[in-house]
Amino acid sequence: MSSEVDLRSQRAVMSQREETEDIKSHEGNSKWLNAYYDPMASLYTLSQCMTLSDINADGDSKLVIADLGTGTAQMKLKVYKGTSLMSENTLIDLPTGVVTFYMDITEPRTPAIAVASGPYMYIYKNLKPYFKFTLPSMEINPVESDLWSQVRDDKIDVMVLREMLDGMRAEGTNLTVRSLKFCQLAQEDLELFANIHKHSPLKRQTVITCLNTMKKSMADDDAISCLVLGTESQQVYILDPEAFTVLTTMTLPSVPVFLSVSGLYDVEFRLVVACRNGNIYTLRRGAKTAKNCIELNSQPVGLERMGKNIVVGCMDETLQCYTSKGKKLWLVKLPGSVTTMEVVDNKSKGFRAVLVALSNCEVHMYKDKYLVNSIKTQDIVTGLKYGRFGREDGTLIMTTKGGGLIVKILKRTAQFEEKDPSAGPPAAQNIKLNVPKKTKLFVDQTMRERENAVTMHRMFQHDLYRLRLNTARSYVKALENSLNPISTNPAEPLKLSAQVQGIGPSFKLTVNLQNTSLNNPSMNLLITFQYDDKLYAVQKTHISVPMLVPGLNYAYETFVECLSDKGISDTIKVFILKQGRSVPIITAVIAMPVSETMVVV
Repeated sequence: MSSEVDLRSQRAVMSQREETEDIKSHEGNSKWLNAYYDPMASLYTLSQCMTLSDINADGDSKLVIADLGTGTAQMKLKVYKGTSLMSENTLIDLPTGVVTFYMDITEPRTPAIAVASGPYMYIYKNLKPYFKFTLPSMEINPVESDLWSQVRDDKIDVMVLREMLDGMRAEGTNLTVRSLKFCQLAQEDLELFANIHKHSPLKRQTVITCLNTMKKSMADDDAISCLVLGTESQQVYILDPEAFTVLTTMTLPSVPVFLSVSGLYDVEFRLVVACRNGNIYTLRRGAKTAKNCIELNSQPVGLERMGKNIVVGCMDETLQCYTSKGKKLWLVKLPGSVTTMEVVDNKSKGFRAVLVALSNCEVHMYKDKYLVNSIKTQDIVTGLKYGRFGREDGTLIMTTKGGGLIVKILKRTAQFEEKDPSAGPPAAQNIKLNVPKKTKLFVDQTMRERENAVTMHRMFQHDLYRLRLNTARSYVKALENSLNPISTNPAEPLKLSAQVQGIGPSFKLTVNLQNTSLNNPSMNLLITFQYDDKLYAVQKTHISVPMLVPGLNYAYETFVECLSDKGISDTIKVFILKQGRSVPIITAVIAMPVSETMVVV
């Protein structure tokens, strides 16, 4: 039995070594140095809960992580110096975002840490609790408040309360957390829950869904920044960094999930917000509501700004790029589902790209729509953060689904080529064309054009003006003589079309009339024909049209007999006349076909 266990453990070690060697030999990993890998770090977090900052002002950047723990317990704020845990603080609720920002101008310039957790914003200064900001309370539905007041006064029982609250929730009413929990309880637990909470004041608070920072008045790296946070109540708040009061409140059509900030608060700023309804909205300074909207085909799972463009990863395994006005620039199909995104900004080389972590244990780097690098990892990456870590600028921090921690450093000699592997010029493009030599005639024509360029241009302009004049004259003549098949008279909006059937010498002529007005019928109309009586004989030379109902198509038929046996044809004009008017309303010119029987003869 022990030998079988040893054999299995050896096989597991060998397979793990083979997997590690395969990852190391991956082409994309050759541009990164493997600084650190700990598969047992027990870090369960997302990109929004990771940041890199020099929190001690000693030139050594630290890694700040809000650990999600089990989702209900062991939520902690951890600070790493290098690969060792430097500090740890317990969080009461599940964190949704972590940022560092400068809140004052005191020396030394140490940034504060802001952790969004539930309805609260916890501020840490020098790794110690400094301030707790609470989101503004929301208005409580008066019916809900009255119901809990009646329960407190024993006017209604808990079953009636639950029935009323269920009805309000079904109608779309926003209830407090207490009422929502009460509706989810089993019947035997309702009485106990109501007795515990009915004497407490009813509160309705929202929670923070996303977090970011915005420079207040200067764009320096250590300038004072405002906090920008999105809430479950479909609102965006901008907080003052010193007094922690709400400076600006903006409303969105849906719940924000991703925030991208650009600009200065005191000058001009723009917020790009991806919402839970699958749309991307833009908020500007002075606007209370969103204006521009980008409708996505599926839900967004990542949003980044690249200059003036917006790059978004979607649940349909695509990476899409839009302009700030909503025009789609490109779309890339990915080999797996997107788990998280991050921007790579290498200022020393002037290189900016987007990192996209995928569900197939790969991290792709895209420069515009081109794949420039691919990193193979041991597990699915759920958190990405690129920046200065320690004293190294190009450091990539990755956390995995299994709780592992991966640290890679970009090589200084790394070069990224922007090329599209899926497309390229055809092979025939490299074949030189057999271009003939310039003839004497070509050279003479070229010289003539150079010497007489002004005269030739004037002649061209003269001919162009004559063409426009003749066109305008023909158009006016057509209007005066009603030669167009659509009426220009608003009192008689008619549409005429004619059709000839047959091979000759007898033809069937069908005239289709339609009243294009909305509700005014046309009355007392007449259809007549103009033709060469030596060439054709028309059975009905005029057709009476008593009334045309708007919107309906009327067909009138007559037979035309070709009298000539010489194989020639002519035109027949169809006039639509109004009783009491000599000028036709509309006219159609029909080119009659040659009688085929005459041709055969």
